[in-house]
Amino acid sequence: MAISVDTVYQRVLAIANKEQRGYITPQEFNLLANQAQTEIFESYFYDLNQRERLEPEEKEYSESSVSKLLERKLAPFTTVANVTGATTYPSHYQIGKIFLDGQECVKMDRNELKSYKQSVRHQSINISNLSAVYIDSKTNGEDIEVFRFDGSNSKETSGVTCEVISAPAAVNWAYVVVNEKALYNASNATNFTLHISEENTLVNKILELAGIVLNKPGLVEIAASKNAAEIQTQKQ
Repeated sequence: MAISVDTVYQRVLAIANKEQRGYITPQEFNLLANQAQTEIFESYFYDLNQRERLEPEEKEYSESSVSKLLERKLAPFTTVANVTGATTYPSHYQIGKIFLDGQECVKMDRNELKSYKQSVRHQSINISNLSAVYIDSKTNGEDIEVFRFDGSNSKETSGVTCEVISAPAAVNWAYVVVNEKALYNASNATNFTLHISEENTLVNKILELAGIVLNKPGLVEIAASKNAAEIQTQKQ
């Protein structure tokens, strides 16, 4: 479910006006809205990395857990695409999990892989939870190398796919000018593609940025305080 760009804009204007901090034009709002959306989107990767370090891999998460919420937040931006020749990623903002024939691969470093491949014991059996692994490639024009752990430990040349995470579409509060006043034009507008739970964070982040642009320290302080409280609530 998208977040209405008009709802966010009207909330931003109402709070800025209440605090007597000045008017934010549609052009200014669009610039600030896209900056805010980008900052929130990029924070997902840092949050996800932090959760993965703190939580055991085998832990079963409930649907209300923070990790599950982060997955849902990233879901609208995530698709699965082919890895060309099993080595070259498609165009992307961020790459997620790697798969061989639909099964998730585990990342290794080159030295670790070399040790496994030279192990007589591992050459004859499947390694638990390692049906396939991948490493960063050192070959020009190639991103990864994928190996199947089925006794042959062969390098794969096909059947590799990956999660591709794309950046959010640019936000646009579109308008037409009537009697020298900007009126919202829903047919040409582009809403936020962030998760609905981010609406308050967006409002606070835009207000914080607007306070900097308008040189209104009081607005920056108020918005930053609200934003910090909102983020803290989400991470609990």
